[in-house]
Amino acid sequence: MTTVLFNPDLADEERRARLYRGQVLVFSASPESLALVDHARDLITEAFGQRDPQTAQYDVPVEEFASLLADLKPRFIHHPESKKRIRAVLERFGCDLDRTYFDVPRMRTSTSDDFLTTGISYAFHPHRDTWYSAPFSQLNWWIPIYPVVPENVMAFHPQYWDRPVRNGSRRYNYYEWNRTSRPTAAQHIKVDTRDQPKPEEPLQLEPQVRVVPEVGGIMLFSGNQLHSTVPNTSGQTRFSIDFRTVNIDDVQSRVEAPNIDSECTGTSLRDFLCASNFERIAEDVVVSYEGLAPANV
Repeated sequence: MTTVLFNPDLADEERRARLYRGQVLVFSASPESLALVDHARDLITEAFGQRDPQTAQYDVPVEEFASLLADLKPRFIHHPESKKRIRAVLERFGCDLDRTYFDVPRMRTSTSDDFLTTGISYAFHPHRDTWYSAPFSQLNWWIPIYPVVPENVMAFHPQYWDRPVRNGSRRYNYYEWNRTSRPTAAQHIKVDTRDQPKPEEPLQLEPQVRVVPEVGGIMLFSGNQLHSTVPNTSGQTRFSIDFRTVNIDDVQSRVEAPNIDSECTGTSLRDFLCASNFERIAEDVVVSYEGLAPANV
């Protein structure tokens, strides 16, 4: 059973422990999270010009919309201000900036009525991030940029927190994905042919949990939660931010959520940056975590 807690007053260590047990935590907007949202909105406005980004899908061909996102999303990911504002959010949450590492923030979009559900605006099937070589100590932070509704958020499937799902993660290697599949995302407009880890058995997706944070509100959950993109029927494109964190002490001591069904290879740990100085996790820690060094990273 997944418990959803709103604005719990928890120290970082207890917060992580609850997330590793499958709880979902939701927090109100703060000045720091709203500053991150404002930064994202500035880039969105620059990209879409006079168009309302939430309804622009009705004004442009799908190919043009995908092209706009293909330029916008990397700009947000790699903008130096994005990292600085993530660090401010983590400091607000009482994270030890020397021990907390984060990956670059992503801007996500979910268009309405199946306008664009592949490639650069992929509508995620039920999955765990841990099927994609995420560490089991990974925590996901999710923030709406514009108002969201139950018809365009994500769904959790809590009945599978401790129930294995037969899936395709055994075919997934993180390094091969980055080499061959990630760079082609914007090319997949009508159909996404990339082999991604998916359930390989029928799932009972009801009951499901949908959480609707306010703009700048933060939803925190384990990367081991089974979750999916809700089919967007809201009439508006949803824009959101997500990033992931790990605590280096948890990585080294394997304090984490349980692995019940992941068989992927490789690790995303090299993507994480120290919140205090933006340095990467030491290579010996990564190698120790995955057991062997990859031939080509």
